[in-house]
Amino acid sequence: MSDTRIAARQPEAEAAPAGSPLAAHVVERLRDLIVTEELPPGAPLRERALAERLGVSRTPLRDALKALATEGLVTIEPKRGAVVAPFSEAAVAEKLDVLAALEGFAGERAADEATEAEIAEVRALHHDLLAAFERRDRAAYFHLNQAIHRALVAAARNATLTALHAQLNSQLYAYRWRGSADLTLWTTAIAEHAQLVDLLSRRDAAGLSAALRAHVGSTWRQLRRKGNAVGRPQAEASVGD
Repeated sequence: MSDTRIAARQPEAEAAPAGSPLAAHVVERLRDLIVTEELPPGAPLRERALAERLGVSRTPLRDALKALATEGLVTIEPKRGAVVAPFSEAAVAEKLDVLAALEGFAGERAADEATEAEIAEVRALHHDLLAAFERRDRAAYFHLNQAIHRALVAAARNATLTALHAQLNSQLYAYRWRGSADLTLWTTAIAEHAQLVDLLSRRDAAGLSAALRAHVGSTWRQLRRKGNAVGRPQAEASVGD
């Protein structure tokens, strides 16, 4: 994997403004702990314990908690302090509706605006995604999946879209990690990604827009049918959309 694509695996830095490079690093560490539910919904975020765990002082930790509060991953409450935000099925459904609209618009624009180099980069990311799937490397797949969606949005050449997508998508990291209940969901997501790459390569604006709209919510719909939309996944087999 190229250095560029390794960097692309990391979550969106722009979605979590922090006061210093150290705080930005703490944001990434805490986000991963929350998304993977090592820090589950409702868990108190004790400053002293977290600072010792992460090997930082309280100042960058507080900056990181404030940044994650803007993402919706942390709630800061009077007297109680910071806690991991609860998971709301209704809130996720609402956010996914909007995210699907944003990505549908992005797909329509990207099909027309993407350079050949950008399309080649999406193909390369998809190749790495397939390799992560074969290894059953959940973390790598998750970050590569995010990188592909960000690349499609970036190719749309719309700064407002990019900013809105980054903000909303960061609020759904935890849900997307939860979409990992069984291998069937993962296999479906792999097939959908292959379709996205094909539509982009053919510059099919209408097709890519429709496919992205459907893809964004597909894992959610399947989880709801299985009765596992809320709560811990039953297994560690897949990563969802």
